[in-house]
Amino acid sequence: MSHVNTAIGDLGFDRTLYHLVQLRASQINGCGYCVKLHTREAREDSETSDRLDRLIVWRHVDDFTPAERAALAWTEALTVIEQTTDFGSLRAELRVHFSETDIGLLTATIAQINLWNRIQASAH
Repeated sequence: MSHVNTAIGDLGFDRTLYHLVQLRASQINGCGYCVKLHTREAREDSETSDRLDRLIVWRHVDDFTPAERAALAWTEALTVIEQTTDFGSLRAELRVHFSETDIGLLTATIAQINLWNRIQASAH
C-alpha cells in the first residue's frame, strides 16, 4: 500500500490537496493515529495551522479554494457512502477544477486513506 501512495506522489498529485484529503478522511473515520500523522506531514509541507484547525468545518469557512472544496466534498462522499449522494454533480464540479488524471489520483488517494484508516481502526 505504501507503494501506491508513492506512485500517487510521483505522478504529480498536488501535495496540499493530498494532505487535506488524507486528514479529512481520517477525521471522519476517527483515526487518531492518522490525524496526528497527516497533520504533522501537512505542516512539514508548509500547510498552515489555521487551515488545518478549520478543516473539520471547511464548508463554513472561506479558507479553502473552490478546487479544494470540490475535492473535500468528493472525499466526504467516498468516505461516508450514502445512497442519496449525487455523485454525478460532485464529479461535474471536480471536472471544473481538475483533469481526469487528477480526479483519478484524488479518488485513489481517498480510497487509500480509507483503507489505511480501517486497518488502523482495527487495532484500536
